[in-house]
Amino acid sequence: MQHPKKEQTFVIIKPDGVQRSLIGEIISRFERVGLKITAMKLLVPEAEQCWKHYNKDDAWFQTKGDRIVKNREENNMPIDKPAIEYGRDIIGQLVTFMTAGPVLAMVIEGNQAVGIVTKLVGGTEPLTSDIGTIRGDYTLDSYELSGIDERAVRNLIHCSDKPEEAEREIKIWFDEKEIISYRSINEAMLYDVNLDGILE
Repeated sequence: MQHPKKEQTFVIIKPDGVQRSLIGEIISRFERVGLKITAMKLLVPEAEQCWKHYNKDDAWFQTKGDRIVKNREENNMPIDKPAIEYGRDIIGQLVTFMTAGPVLAMVIEGNQAVGIVTKLVGGTEPLTSDIGTIRGDYTLDSYELSGIDERAVRNLIHCSDKPEEAEREIKIWFDEKEIISYRSINEAMLYDVNLDGILE
């Protein structure tokens, strides 16, 4: 069994985060809490890579599409395609956004990294994300606005929501040889049971 301090998660700073020069601000949030970056690269994603990353099936498309159709009916808006197509559009809009420019992909390691990163990043919708989180502090988009404009919500960052998802996503974006195993000085203070050697 892997030690909790070795847990890895996957993070992407999306095109809006890169274009708004927030890379340093975002990374500093992870570093300040004691997490360690074990892989990082700037790239322009391929559409196929993004569809694989979001990993949704027809049942998901149908459920989301049904909700959109219901909302359109309640607001007297036209319905011009089957519900499942509205569901597919959600991921299609995300793929269009993610392939629009460079992103920064990272593997981040540390005690319960998935949970810690999720807490730091905040809720998916910036409008309702807590102050003190990355999304709550650095952006202001909302589902309503992105829905009106028929585009993906611009929320700066993606992070894995479960360890098994992190493992799956990391393999899509990184080769195993690109992930570096190393010890940082910080880890002694964060994790070592015996702190002998601090005093001279």
